[in-house]
Amino acid sequence: MLAFAQLLDRLSYEPRRLAKEALLKAYFAEAPDPDRGYALATLTGNLSFKNAKPAMLRTLIADRTDPVLFALSYDFVGDLSETIALMWPSAAVDDTPPAAPPPLRVVVERLASAGKAETPRLLETWLDGLDETGRWALLKLVTGGLRVGVSARLAKTAVARLGGVDPNEVEEVWHGLAPPYEDLFAWVEGRAGKPETTDPVPFRPAMLAHPLDEEKDIGVLPASSFRAEWKWDGIRVQAVCAPAAGGAGHVRRLYTRTGEDISGTFPDILAVLDFHAAIDGELLVKRDGAVRPFGDLQKRLNRKTVGAKLQKDYPAAIRAYDLLALDGVDLRDRPLAERRRMLEDFLAGLGEPRIDLSPQIPAGDWAGWARARKSPATFLPREDAEAVEGLMLKRLDSVYVPGRPKGLWYKWKRDPFLIDAVLMYAQRGHGKRSSFYSDYTFGVWRRGAGGEELVPVGKAYFGFTDEELQQIDRFVRNHTVNRFGPVREVEHTAETGLVLEVAFEGLNRSPRHKSGLAMRFPRISRLRWDKPPSEADWIETLNAFLPSSEA
Repeated sequence: MLAFAQLLDRLSYEPRRLAKEALLKAYFAEAPDPDRGYALATLTGNLSFKNAKPAMLRTLIADRTDPVLFALSYDFVGDLSETIALMWPSAAVDDTPPAAPPPLRVVVERLASAGKAETPRLLETWLDGLDETGRWALLKLVTGGLRVGVSARLAKTAVARLGGVDPNEVEEVWHGLAPPYEDLFAWVEGRAGKPETTDPVPFRPAMLAHPLDEEKDIGVLPASSFRAEWKWDGIRVQAVCAPAAGGAGHVRRLYTRTGEDISGTFPDILAVLDFHAAIDGELLVKRDGAVRPFGDLQKRLNRKTVGAKLQKDYPAAIRAYDLLALDGVDLRDRPLAERRRMLEDFLAGLGEPRIDLSPQIPAGDWAGWARARKSPATFLPREDAEAVEGLMLKRLDSVYVPGRPKGLWYKWKRDPFLIDAVLMYAQRGHGKRSSFYSDYTFGVWRRGAGGEELVPVGKAYFGFTDEELQQIDRFVRNHTVNRFGPVREVEHTAETGLVLEVAFEGLNRSPRHKSGLAMRFPRISRLRWDKPPSEADWIETLNAFLPSSEA
């Protein structure tokens, strides 16, 4: 447990990706089985304990400390695990040293088998025997919210580096494996062959694109070697279906581009997967043949259960980009032009309205592509045009390579929307930002019953530099006019306040928000110290950005 705690502690303070990878690789090389496998499961979000929940941890600390002091401390620290770890009092009543911390495997296996009544006693015993870092790591293990800057992909990459295995090979067998992954470690270390997986519908690591550099790339890349298609405002998915072993029906699965299985959230999509193939495409909501705004898709995401009404009101669909496998044959090593022809034939034969073909853009030169990017409605129906994020440019001879290879695929996104808004409320962040007010609610002007007023229109917590974060934090502390628990109300009058230039990708109606609007991917573009709040934008400016179907 101590080695795992030290790993998490070092990862939380290390900002560099390659350095994090080196820390992970060293840990996986030194830690024994099955400890390192359980650590990998924790880092990839594949470990949970049904009887160990945050509410139970709050009860434990309430029995040991003053609840008012805990509430104040939690407000300041901003992280439940860190607050409990720092405040947990010693249980020693004499000079008897605490018991040695248990190995990680013991912690995981005991928590997995412990009943509801036994779990709190186990945690108390371990918390009493660990130091602050150990307690913090134990609590992170229990809650699952590590916040140490390690993605599942990075953790798998570090495992692959133990033996020079391609990380994409690890991705392809991953969904057929289970903690503590001893067969995976044996393979990458050369002690055994590649794990045999019986999964008929594996995830295939996605091919990604580089942002197009308008100054460097346009005019240099030969337009004749590329094909342009629309970049839709949904989420990238793989829809995979194959006959089950023994021929009893089909196995169907829907993956995100990172390999997360979201099949349970979209049963309506799974129901129409009746083929032996793997499709790469964009998950959207379509109604009456038209693509709906991203806000409609958001109503379907991150849900454990999806009822019939939600499926009816927000019907999911896939707009297909690519065909990765067909009838058990892997097509990824074939050129894009060939895969596209096969995809067109496949979808024509499929005849499923929920799975359609993403149209390519007729213009075959940079000037034509620039016009399409600026005015998608010239080429598409109005509703579909409003769901376009930009263009994808793909080499006709490109094979489907996992990751982000250079020179093959480019994304040319449309320019973001920009508004000037006024900072209204601020809240402390988490992890390394827990001492700073880094989560901001901002608003624009509108004419209300009592005259001109600011109304909140969005929240953002990134886009600024560390230096700008310190400047905003100082402004928040010096201009706080009210407190609502962990939230500070910041002075925002026509004369006094901080104007933020906010960039965002799109806008939708939202009855859940006071302004009636919801932004897509808002972030702070720059600080407008030069502008008084009276010169910030009005709600009418945002309404003009709404898709015509919602205006």
